[in-house]
Amino acid sequence: MAYLELRDIQKSYYLGKEKFPVLKGISLDFELGEFVSILGESGGGKSTLMNIIGGLDREFDGSVTIEGQTLDHHLENQLDEYRRGTIGYIYQSYNLISHLTVLENVLVSLEMTTLSQAEKTKRATELLQRVGLGEQIRKHPNQLSGGQKQRVAIARALASDPQIIIADEPTGALDAENTADVLEILNEIAAEGRLVIAVTHSQDVADHGTRIVHLADGKIDNDRRLREPFALPENVERLSDRPLPASSSYRNAYKHLTFSFWRNSLIMLGTAIGLFAVMLFSGLGNGVKAYINDQVNSLANPTAITISRYQDDDGNQGVGQTTVGAGGVDLEETTISDQQMKKIRNTKGAKHVQPGYQLSGVKGKLDDKDYNLGTVQTWSATYQKKLVKAGHVPGKNEILVDKKAVAKQFDKKNWRSIVGKHINVTWVTVKEDGKTPVTINKNLKVSGVIDAGKAGTANVVDAQTVKSAYEKAGASTNALFATVRVKNADAVKPFQKAVQNIKDSDGKRLFSAITVGSVLDTINTIVTLATNVLAAIAAISLIVSALMIIVTMFMSVSERTKEIGILRALGESKKDVRRLFTSESVLIGLASFVLAVVLAFVVGGILNHALYKIASFNMIQITFGNVIVTLILALIISFLAALLPARRAAKLNPIDALAAD
Repeated sequence: MAYLELRDIQKSYYLGKEKFPVLKGISLDFELGEFVSILGESGGGKSTLMNIIGGLDREFDGSVTIEGQTLDHHLENQLDEYRRGTIGYIYQSYNLISHLTVLENVLVSLEMTTLSQAEKTKRATELLQRVGLGEQIRKHPNQLSGGQKQRVAIARALASDPQIIIADEPTGALDAENTADVLEILNEIAAEGRLVIAVTHSQDVADHGTRIVHLADGKIDNDRRLREPFALPENVERLSDRPLPASSSYRNAYKHLTFSFWRNSLIMLGTAIGLFAVMLFSGLGNGVKAYINDQVNSLANPTAITISRYQDDDGNQGVGQTTVGAGGVDLEETTISDQQMKKIRNTKGAKHVQPGYQLSGVKGKLDDKDYNLGTVQTWSATYQKKLVKAGHVPGKNEILVDKKAVAKQFDKKNWRSIVGKHINVTWVTVKEDGKTPVTINKNLKVSGVIDAGKAGTANVVDAQTVKSAYEKAGASTNALFATVRVKNADAVKPFQKAVQNIKDSDGKRLFSAITVGSVLDTINTIVTLATNVLAAIAAISLIVSALMIIVTMFMSVSERTKEIGILRALGESKKDVRRLFTSESVLIGLASFVLAVVLAFVVGGILNHALYKIASFNMIQITFGNVIVTLILALIISFLAALLPARRAAKLNPIDALAAD
């Protein structure tokens, strides 16, 4: 049984419905150790027969059998494996990959073997030394002569240790000296126990082999043996092949990307700007939220919860919305009674409970000068003591006056001098019937000065002072709100939920609970929405970038058509080709991401430096999460952008790809 058997190979091409037979029933047997020359004129079917033997052409009738196993040309994976482990190609036009060095061109074939990387490099170097190119391994193909290029092609064909070497016009582009050298190498290859099949139209070349098969008009008209095949060596260990690992695709993609880096740099820059904008706006959103949190928390205690009576959809809700400064107020529905205050104290998690009052339309008089105090609230745990800029927290019959609205009106330069003075304050409330107005007049000592900063004005009194004044005037002493302190920030929401679940005997909800966190949640939701809108607008540029990558990848496929054919001829699958182009696109995405991160932190740093002078806060806060999201975004965009070009590359017919200019 012959090593390679061809039986009744027939192949036709069609132009419309018209049939043009090229091979008309070719049957041949080949043995290892032979150097067979397939001789014939151009158009006689030699190249077509070579493509069928090499597993590139799948559309034919007949059978190809290798070591007794018939190849199924409908199974593409089987043909990929056949080319990968059995076939080595030498082309007249060399078909070297231009962006790879001489050494890397040989290593391409070795990537589909089980050798380690060091062993691959060693074998490739030894093969190049064998063909006389040991000093040229770092050069690129465009730096070599024709004869040197053909030697590289021979080294690459031998690299994976194939049993069959197919040489397509191996000396067609060489001078006499290089022709003799190449033919000698081919004889040496056959002497190693391989089958060498050379397609040629030169009788001189054919005479160097062990056998000549003459092909004319699609048929064999002569099969002549010149000498016996070379004896097969014994106990020869062959390299094992394997599918191309993903890491090899990534390396090849990286090499091409670096080779054409400057052409792709504008695409990387465009994509990076889009990613940078998304990251910067996300960082701005983080900074604005952090700034608001910082400002609110600097004014209010995050472990303090303000509780007021619950109002339905037609009523008001929250501290300061319901007041008792005018007639017609339903005190039972709007204030907190002593019994209800007891329920709050008994709620699990309450550490300290303070009743609170809010006074509206408060007027003040000091040294015959009138002051509009506006709304005055009682001191509670919601206030931060650091807001007191002079003096101390108010005690009984004392008041904290606002720095801007009162203290600086009293004495602009020496505003602290107001501390210790007595101010007469007046406001209106209602008696216990909730209808009859009553005016409260109280002489209070200024205990200190408070500055609420950007939150507005604040004048604060002691709750006991207000309660005693109400008792004396016959007004209701029910609290308008209660301030509850809990153990820590983690206890805030559980307590808030518990209070809001308290109901009266009729099953109606009694209380609403407001925390700093509630306010911040609302503000942060608005900021997040605005940030996302800005980021989405910035992301539009990423769509443009994706289109740029798509166009670039399609151009790359067109420019690298021959390379695709070479890789398929070496045994790479459609999947490997797809992965090659998606890998390159993903690398573009990664490079864009790195550039975007650098831009984001540099520009963010510059903006923070400028804005810090205004707000004393870093307004751009790019988090690790923002960086990761941007990375994922870059990978997804670049991967999706490469899918169509990669699919087109994988669908190319290897024969047509090899024939591309």
